[in-house]
Amino acid sequence: MGRQDLGRSHQPVSPLYTPEERRRRDASPWTLVQGILAPLQFAIFLVSLGLVLRTLATGEGANAALASVVVKTLALYAIMVTGSIWEKDVFGRYLFAPAFYWEDMVSMLVLALHSAYLAALWTGALGERALLLLALAAYATYVVNAGQFVLKLRAARLQGAGAPLPTAGVTA
Repeated sequence: MGRQDLGRSHQPVSPLYTPEERRRRDASPWTLVQGILAPLQFAIFLVSLGLVLRTLATGEGANAALASVVVKTLALYAIMVTGSIWEKDVFGRYLFAPAFYWEDMVSMLVLALHSAYLAALWTGALGERALLLLALAAYATYVVNAGQFVLKLRAARLQGAGAPLPTAGVTA
């Protein structure tokens, strides 16, 4: 029995960027902004996650944990706004360009959960533990979304083999 090529499609894969979109991406100042904000947001996420988990485990540091989620949410808003502008520069639409449709769909869920956290915090609708659990749900969707963008960036790099791409275009 011969070796089988399981799980691989032999259909041609359309490139993530057309040559014109790649040119616009490389020329957009928002590409650099995204390349800076994405790792910054991830660092904020890691610190906040540690604070949230510590508070859930020990009951200590609740104010720092709750505030850190606000900071993470503000970073998310910044990357979403600038990412939408980047998407408009590159693809001609602010959201849901075909190349990033599913990433943008999950980004909406990430945004909704983070915004729900802010609303619940400011209205007092949830207690401390429930707020922190809501933050963890928001963070879980953020990790999925960040993974989507990392995979998309990797695909773009592979498709552009021979021409190094900047580490940008990550909107969530």
